Amino acid sequence: MSTDDFADDVHLVTGGGGFTGFKLGQKLADIGKKVILVDIVPPKWPLASNMTFVQCNLTKEQEVTSALRGANCVYHLASYGMSGKEQFNYKLIEEVNVRGTENVIQACLVHNIKRLVYTSSNNVVFGGQEISNGDETLPYLPLNKFLDHYSKTKRIAEQKVLEADKENVLRTCALRLGGVYGVGEQRHTPRVVNMTKNGLMVALFGTESMTDFLHVDNMVQAHILAAKALTKAEGCKAAGQAYFISDGAPINTFDFFRPLIKGLGYPMPTIPIPVWLMWFIALVLESVHFIVSGIYDFQPIFTRMEVLKMCVNNYFCIDKAKRELGYMPVKQNYLSDVLDDFIKQGFRKKETMKKPVVISMRWCVNIALSVIFTSFVLSYLQTLNFIHLEKLH
Repeated sequence: MSTDDFADDVHLVTGGGGFTGFKLGQKLADIGKKVILVDIVPPKWPLASNMTFVQCNLTKEQEVTSALRGANCVYHLASYGMSGKEQFNYKLIEEVNVRGTENVIQACLVHNIKRLVYTSSNNVVFGGQEISNGDETLPYLPLNKFLDHYSKTKRIAEQKVLEADKENVLRTCALRLGGVYGVGEQRHTPRVVNMTKNGLMVALFGTESMTDFLHVDNMVQAHILAAKALTKAEGCKAAGQAYFISDGAPINTFDFFRPLIKGLGYPMPTIPIPVWLMWFIALVLESVHFIVSGIYDFQPIFTRMEVLKMCVNNYFCIDKAKRELGYMPVKQNYLSDVLDDFIKQGFRKKETMKKPVVISMRWCVNIALSVIFTSFVLSYLQTLNFIHLEKLH
């Protein structure tokens, strides 16, 4: 059987120590593939008998070349800087997302690996402009228009992967994902739940806008189909192509999380706040981080890019993935399993609880710093306005 046949491959997943990478590796192992998980940290979940883990720093070319030896197909999921304070470590974001991807491409060439599926983001075309049902004909966002370094580097890396596609050498494609969720997701959903539990989820904004979410089961399906579509047996039909991947059911962010928040026994936010104010607050939070990060581990609640994702229509058509890959979402905005998992973890609000949830000392410090900085900025702006008025008189 040819090494280019999907049924006889060794599949390697970068970022295999994380939620999405491990889920993909687990499914590949379930369908009989030999799986190599590559990451800088090991997965916290047990490995199946046909799964192995290789520790590797993607920024080190020799380590990557060694880690990819023996693979026939590579799924490059590893990245850095998607959320939290990581978003502001520009140097490491570039090292991992751009140089790391270059190292993966080079290792594929060195070992004559024939297929590379790159996990990208729909943010490669989004910079705050309204996009409704956008498709793959949309151009990349210009590099000087990105609001966050993560999205910028994902755009650069995606382009490098697609440019590396060459017949009889290396076939590549890119999957532009929506926000991934599911049982075990470690970034966005836990943050929403913890903010709700701590009484910080009170503001309602951007209620008319819609965005894309992606259940991890759908994400896994798309990656496996993409790898298959890079084989000669499938005519390498995905080679050099990018695909938007989501649940195919655009939804408002607050409506998406509503079943989870209410299912845990908490009320939905009710205080309406204009988008411009949320933008200003996000700018303040980012500014506080830059000012105090050297002496205090300040964690912004949200950033300007996250505000835009919630307040501006940004959802995409998945028809190309359906047509060319055979992709079909099996779950759409499905949080029932996530809700059950959080209930098992003890996050359901106690019915007898009458006192408000006590906000942790860390949250108190973060809020205090944000208020102080906001007050300073407003005072400064007021002073400038006063000086301007004095000059006019």
